[in-house]
Amino acid sequence: MSVSIDARGPRWSAVITTVVLAIALVTSSLWVIAFQAVVFAIGALRGPQFTPYALIFKKLIKPRLKSAATLEDVRPPQFAQTVGLGFALVAVIASVTGAGGLFTIAVAFALAAAFLNAAFNFCLGCEMYLLILRARTAK
Repeated sequence: MSVSIDARGPRWSAVITTVVLAIALVTSSLWVIAFQAVVFAIGALRGPQFTPYALIFKKLIKPRLKSAATLEDVRPPQFAQTVGLGFALVAVIASVTGAGGLFTIAVAFALAAAFLNAAFNFCLGCEMYLLILRARTAK
């Protein structure tokens, strides 16, 4: 049985994620990217509806929205959180080992994906999930 979530929540979370990742990129801060890695880990392991950003959406944003919620399957956004976690972990490892170039690339990739979702409602990780699902069922 699949869980459904308000589709507006992940997009709101992507806005915050975009800001956090932009700060991480500009400052090259291990602590900022580590924080975002924890947020991604919560979203990947428990579901995006349990992240701190989702909590902000539920408590402050959702009550003020006039339109009805559009529900979506949680699995694609949860997979997207897993992909984000992968990039964040690469960035953390790169920062700890002094590989500044790799840090920049990993954070920039995660930032690009978050920005696509925030600005254009295009979830790259969700699309990857659907492509993988189609490829697995086509066999």
